[in-house]
Amino acid sequence: MKDIDQILETARERAEDMGVPYKGALLPSEAHAVLQALPKTRIVDVRCRAELDWVGRVPKAIEVELLTYPGMQSNSGFLDQLTSQIADDAVLLFICRSGGRSSQAAALMSQNGFTDCYNILEGFEGDKDESGHRGQQSGWKAAGLPWIQS
Repeated sequence: MKDIDQILETARERAEDMGVPYKGALLPSEAHAVLQALPKTRIVDVRCRAELDWVGRVPKAIEVELLTYPGMQSNSGFLDQLTSQIADDAVLLFICRSGGRSSQAAALMSQNGFTDCYNILEGFEGDKDESGHRGQQSGWKAAGLPWIQS
């Protein structure tokens, strides 16, 4: 595994190339390495409760829905719910199913004064395979990183 400074620099370059307002974009294995190396790092899982309960969880992640189930409506309390659980200087790694909602959450937090926000590309389950199933070819689960089933 690359050294942490190199991982973070690569993540910054990706984010710049993608034109996103947050600090960086990490692959799942890179996110796990950052989580292990930097004590102020927290994973923030923005999937809805149903996804967490039925699909699986990242151990010790902060869980705050960006969109609520059913109906996938915006969680108007997202910012307050998350900020009440984190330090101002935390390094925040956002994850969702496949990287879309977590990108939105990282952008939102960056726009609200949190400077160390990263999106975890591929998310928890990654892209669909040729059979239309997730969790086998990319993402946190497919990378063999820690997760638990409810």
